Amino acid sequence: MNADVKDPGLAKAGWDRIAWADGEMPVLRTIRERFTCERPLAGTRIAACLHVTTETANLMRTLHDGGAQVALCASNPLSTQDDVAAALVSEWHLPVFARRGEDRDTYYRHINQTLDTNPNFTMDDGADLVSTIHNSRPELLREVRGGSEETTTGVIRLRSMAKAGVLKYPIV
Repeated sequence: MNADVKDPGLAKAGWDRIAWADGEMPVLRTIRERFTCERPLAGTRIAACLHVTTETANLMRTLHDGGAQVALCASNPLSTQDDVAAALVSEWHLPVFARRGEDRDTYYRHINQTLDTNPNFTMDDGADLVSTIHNSRPELLREVRGGSEETTTGVIRLRSMAKAGVLKYPIV
């Protein structure tokens, strides 16, 4: 599997922390249980550029258990939890591209590796996936049906793109 994490040996510690966080996220756990049976996201490819934390790990697990093919890169290299990234690769076999403290070149290489999955949907924190698709990878636009953005900074970037008439798919 294609992935880039700091130390795969951290997976056990990451799994323990993900499991603990899962206990504090009952709504997401309930959705995951339902998704495991129903698999409503089967055939969907999701590229996510988010903080790689225990909370995000449980979201990725939920999407994966719902049938989606999920790829994740870090939206903020300083918030990346290396043990969590390792656990997502080791335990769930998800392509994760995240290293705490990665440099700018590595950051954008990871964004492109995540986009290499040819996503149908994007999940963004800062609109770097969306910007990269529009500026460097426009061939991906044929497959992308929509996306989400979670930050004010990203929303400002997306509104600017929409106002200029260059945003090519809907973002929530």
